[in-house]
Amino acid sequence: MTKCVFCNLESLDIIAENKLALAFYDGSPVSKGHTLVVPKRHAKTYFDVTPDEHLAMVKLIYKVKEYLDKEYRPDAYNIGANVGSAAGQTVFHFHYHIIPRYEGDVPDPRGGVRKVIPSHSHRPANNRETLH
Repeated sequence: MTKCVFCNLESLDIIAENKLALAFYDGSPVSKGHTLVVPKRHAKTYFDVTPDEHLAMVKLIYKVKEYLDKEYRPDAYNIGANVGSAAGQTVFHFHYHIIPRYEGDVPDPRGGVRKVIPSHSHRPANNRETLH
């Protein structure tokens, strides 16, 4: 069995933790301060994480935000997760991405995480039928 990179704590630049979760800088950041929040227990996807672990992760996200606000002064954040291969998950230890955003980092930030499927990122509000 291949070792999980997120379970190898010595290799992580941990910036915050609590009893059930920890936060560390992303090894391939998309912006200054890009951080990951993971459960300490190995859990493959969002749906494998317990309710207590989810709560611990959310509490840690707030602590990470405070830290990143002081350290990097971002203008906004994207917070998200990829769940499963088809959604882009490549490390199968569930993690939230906390991505600081800065004015001007992209020409048009409208749509945010909706842009993961570019052809559907700016659709009208009432076209649910076209997606089914």
